Amino acid sequence: MISVIIPIYNEEDNIVPMYERITAVLEKLNVEGEFVYVNDGSSDSSKQVLNQLAKEHQEVKYIHFSRNFGHQIAVSAGLDHVTGDKVVIIDADGQDPPEVIEQLYLKSLEGYEVVYAKRAQRKGESIMKRATAKWFYRVLNRITQIDIPLDTGDFRIIDRKVVQQLRKMPERQKFLRGQISWIGFNQTDVTYEREERMSGETGYSYAKMIRFALDGITSFSNWPLKIATISGFVFSFIGFLLILYTLYSRYVIKDYQPGWASQMVTMVFIGGIQLIGIGIIGEYISRINENIKERPLYVIQDSNIEHASD
Repeated sequence: MISVIIPIYNEEDNIVPMYERITAVLEKLNVEGEFVYVNDGSSDSSKQVLNQLAKEHQEVKYIHFSRNFGHQIAVSAGLDHVTGDKVVIIDADGQDPPEVIEQLYLKSLEGYEVVYAKRAQRKGESIMKRATAKWFYRVLNRITQIDIPLDTGDFRIIDRKVVQQLRKMPERQKFLRGQISWIGFNQTDVTYEREERMSGETGYSYAKMIRFALDGITSFSNWPLKIATISGFVFSFIGFLLILYTLYSRYVIKDYQPGWASQMVTMVFIGGIQLIGIGIIGEYISRINENIKERPLYVIQDSNIEHASD
């Protein structure tokens, strides 16, 4: 059986069309399907659409969050409740064509535990978004010790053994594509062209993208801390040179004015790097603080999955 995890955030017009497209693919593959929709606090009619869809089709399961917890948390909730031998993760907006699931599944039968969809082209996205996404993944690959595939999202098929390992990772700042790469196993890719949204507007604002990028960097790299340390040494050395020059000006060439600008330069350099270092360290400490609180990762308001709301 293939379980399909579909996070939902204000996708009322896309739910049914995506269900029909995915169902057609599963029927073509002649495999049983399970749909796990995770409604991430939608403010439109997504909840009502999902409830009705579940009444009409017994393979449709839904989880309604009590509020918006975020895309990665929604996918994680789906991973907690799937029962299939293989699991597909796909968004509901249609940008990732469900028809590619056939290629992912057939490739997985060759002995791969993870088959991720690699974007050859991104339609319907601004130049700014394409550029930032491109460079983020390339920079992330350079500063992390794991190989996170370039130009990929969460759209992929994974084996149940991968799901079991993901369930053992309790961190709150989820970066699933990085976690899956960290787990290992046999992984490969299938290339596809990303489409435009079927309808509606994306819920991924630039603010959310920045937060997501920070989660990815801080979860899999200590590079920002190293940069803060190195910068501290560099600017301290510059400050030391300025002190020597100040003493030289004062006692050797006798060219010294009280309140000389070098003092201000020194303070700006040292103070700036201290603030940067404190900010970076604070990011890591805040993530430690969030994790040690041991609050639940998400809160379920309603679900038709047995024991899901317990």
